[in-house]
Order: sequence, then C-alpha cells, then structure tokens
Amino acid sequence: MSVVAASAPSRAEVLQLYRSFLRVARKFTDYNIREYTKRRATDAFRQNRNVSDPCAAFADGKAQLEVASRQAVVYSLYAPKLKSVMEVHN
Repeated sequence: MSVVAASAPSRAEVLQLYRSFLRVARKFTDYNIREYTKRRATDAFRQNRNVSDPCAAFADGKAQLEVASRQAVVYSLYAPKLKSVMEVHN
C-alpha cells in the first residue's frame, strides 16, 4: 500500500481561493467587517507567498474560507438596518 503525497496547489487554485475570499467578503452587509475581511485575505495571501509547506497553507486557507462563509450567513441574519457612514453617497 502506497501513500500518494499531495501536490502543491497550482497558481490557478490559489487565485481561485483568493477570489473566493473576496466574494465571501462582499456578502458581509456591515462595511467594517467587509473591508476587514478583504484586507485580512489580502494580507494573509501576501504573507503566505513564500511559505515552506504550500499544501498545509492551502488547506488552512480553505478551512478559513469555510469559516468566513458561515460567518457571512450569520451576519446576514443580524444585519444592521442602517448603512455605515462610509457607504452613504452624497
């Protein structure tokens, strides 16, 4: 019985994961949380650019995406009625 080692994620897979984070961030109705999620995703991907174990980092990223997706659903249930001052257009 042989164990097949997981190959490193391709560039396309990593970009797909990053875009998925940005899509999930857009689902947050609160401006502050939405911007924080986008900023945190960008920072995390930049920080993990030269990680020694890309498979583990990719798996962790997928797990974090699932958490963010669940949080977006929960936050949508308790969305504030008013928009943030940052979202009001004059």
